Amino acid sequence: MAKGGYRGNPMGGMNMNMIKQAQKMQQDMIKMQEELENKTYEATSGGGMVKAVVNGKHTVVSIEIQPEAVDPDDVEMLQDMVVAAVNEAMRSAEADAQSNMNKLTGSLNLGGLGGLF
Repeated sequence: MAKGGYRGNPMGGMNMNMIKQAQKMQQDMIKMQEELENKTYEATSGGGMVKAVVNGKHTVVSIEIQPEAVDPDDVEMLQDMVVAAVNEAMRSAEADAQSNMNKLTGSLNLGGLGGLF
């Protein structure tokens, strides 16, 4: 053993601080993810003729179609309106998740990890 004994890692305190920050961020991420999963996002298409509601888990919760949107001679238009409403609601859910992730991570550069949530 060297003269004076073992003094430990001079950066130990800094490493502990980083570990605590990482643990807090992980807890905050879990909480944020739970909150997002419980939120709903809605979008309409066709001037409000079709409304889609999705949740933060990217699951369709409901689809509402106004009776006047149902035209047996133009089923394709109705299908397009449903797809458009669902896609827009999904984009809203994803944008909210990304916005919350950016708030949580701040200026940290996590590489591709930010897109996981």
